Formats: sequence, C-alpha cells, structure tokens
Amino acid sequence: MQRIIDLLDGFSRATGNLVRWLALAMILVQFGIVIARYVFGYSSIAAQESVLYMHSTLFMLGAGYTLLNDGHVRVDIFYDKLGFLGKNRIDLLGHLFLLTPAMLMVIYWSWPAVTNSWKILEGPISVGGLKAVFLMKTLIPAFCVLVLLQSLSCVLRILFQSETRDG
Repeated sequence: MQRIIDLLDGFSRATGNLVRWLALAMILVQFGIVIARYVFGYSSIAAQESVLYMHSTLFMLGAGYTLLNDGHVRVDIFYDKLGFLGKNRIDLLGHLFLLTPAMLMVIYWSWPAVTNSWKILEGPISVGGLKAVFLMKTLIPAFCVLVLLQSLSCVLRILFQSETRDG
C-alpha cells in the first residue's frame, strides 16, 4: 500500500516541481511585456495571453501538489481542536463525499466543451492571441484527474495510518 501512496505522491511532487517554474516564467514574460510597452511602445496580445496561459497552467496543474502539501484553504473552525482520529475522519469524509464527487462532476460537465474545443482546435481569446484555447480548456479535466489522484493517495494514507496506528 505504501508503494502506491509513494507513487501517487511522487507524481504530484513531480508535476508540482515542473509547473512551479511557470511562476518565474510569468514574472519574466510580464516584465518583458511592461518594458516592451512602456520603453519601446510595442504591445503583443499573444504575449499578454501567454501570461494568462501560464497562470492557468500553474494553478490547475499545481492543485494536486498543493493537496499533497495540505496547502488548500480549510474553512473548518473545529478541525484544529480535534485529535488524530477526528481529523482523519473529517479528511476521509471530505475526500470521499465532497472532493471526489465535485471533481467527477466537473469532468462530466466540462468534457463536452473540451472535446468540442479540440474538434475545432479553438482559436484565440482575442484577435492576435494564442491559437490554443483548446489546450487551456484541457487543463480543466487534467486538474480534476491530478486532484483525484492525490485525493486517492490521501485516502489510502488515512486508511493505512489508521490500520498501522490501531494494529
């Protein structure tokens, strides 16, 4: 069981370590856009959209990594006061009855838009922009799959910890 958990965590870690570089790329591209516009009087919609694409990719593909590191926001006033078992129960219920159904619903409802976008290779958001909206829409199910994989790891970890802690 630990091997499966480590494999899923490793995948999230690798994805997070890869997409984190987009933060630096976004800063550099945005800096270049500002310099080009205010120093040289040049503006590029494609360059501006590239920052949007990088931002979207960073957050959508980094969500599983964030879940791995328990970095998502919690709105639970009782959680901190609970012990190990209470926290595990809330986490398990949250993964199984809130997160998993939500991610499956997002995949289900976004899939037609994603497939239609791929069929027509949907073009730019703005005239002169990047011709890759279909790639950005693909981030939606990719986000869900990455979060579901990390959620599975979290569920297995909770169940595995409970077994080893009780036995």
